Amino acid sequence: MTPTHAFVLDGVRSAVGNIGGQLSEVRPDDLAAHTIRALLARHPSLDPARIADVVLGCANQAGEDNRNVARMALLLAGLPVSVPGETVNRLCASGMSAVAHAARAVQLGDGELYVAGGVESMTRAPYVLSKASKPFARDVELFDTSLGWRFINPALRERYGTDSMGQTAENVAEQYGVSRDDQDAFLAHAVTVTFCAHIRPFQG
Repeated sequence: MTPTHAFVLDGVRSAVGNIGGQLSEVRPDDLAAHTIRALLARHPSLDPARIADVVLGCANQAGEDNRNVARMALLLAGLPVSVPGETVNRLCASGMSAVAHAARAVQLGDGELYVAGGVESMTRAPYVLSKASKPFARDVELFDTSLGWRFINPALRERYGTDSMGQTAENVAEQYGVSRDDQDAFLAHAVTVTFCAHIRPFQG
């Protein structure tokens, strides 16, 4: 069997905002939906029902991006209910991992046309409260989900530590000599919302 090649056909992204900035009032599922709509508007002859899957990366999934934000976003974007959605989490590499998922699916022949990318809103990440272990317990914990660990397994913390992604990046860069240029080259492979497809059957 000859392997199928995957191609990036188009890409759209939203503006990048700061915490508490101009995008702070926009829900992440609405932000992803808007981006998907903008992508499809570039291809008016495309039947959205041809999309095999919408795959979005999301690192938080603790608030409005909970559960399957890819499915919520595609429905909000007006795609047919027959189009499925999948949310993947590889923390800061979630969007890139979603694109890789779609590319592999195309190469395996699972489908011909995918939408893949990522969505996140650190501003709108909620505070979360743990449940009490027993009546009148005093072990309830409050966490800010915008960054870092929560509900840590003590065995994991003892064995590996629980540095944040930023701290880990600094540690890895120092330990393995990863330069800023190397990091920028790695980042260049990530696309926010992308068509991944086998190029031959796509007409649009």
